[in-house]
Amino acid sequence: MKNKKVQVLLFILLIVVQLYVPLQMILKQEDVVKTGTEFKFQTAPVDPYDAFRGKYITLFFKEREITVKNASKWIIGEIVYATIKTNKDGFAKIISISRNKPFKENCYVKSKIAFTIDQNKIALDLPFNRFYMNENIASDAEKIYRELPLNKKDQTYALVAIKNGEVVIKDVRIDEVSIKDLANKK
Repeated sequence: MKNKKVQVLLFILLIVVQLYVPLQMILKQEDVVKTGTEFKFQTAPVDPYDAFRGKYITLFFKEREITVKNASKWIIGEIVYATIKTNKDGFAKIISISRNKPFKENCYVKSKIAFTIDQNKIALDLPFNRFYMNENIASDAEKIYRELPLNKKDQTYALVAIKNGEVVIKDVRIDEVSIKDLANKK
């Protein structure tokens, strides 16, 4: 009888742990969305569909490079912390990178060194490059972006919330309109 009680107790504990972990992940992301600082990351060309991974937009960001004193001191694949600020045009700008987590700043992103461009420039591999979409509108979103005139592509950005290194993409916008809304109208 005692053995059965222990088994039931262990089973209940297992269920609680399995529910706790995903719930904590969801609550953490919701906290970032609600209380994080919003940044507009200007995008480069977008690829909204990958047959192997599902319906999402792959984002490439214009602001992923930073000038440093000596790029050879940084190793490709090395983890760094990029401090983010808003530039005069209202878009996100990487203002510094560090091997250590910033203590005074809460608007930073844990990233990796993608490659060096020259002796004084580094490109980062930003950890938020996928925006998942409803599968019914993803192909319409792809078509909308492909058909954009070049001058409108400069007005495309990802709205990203950042808080203490945690990052959540809230939306992708073209000329201040959500790509979801544009695709739903099609």
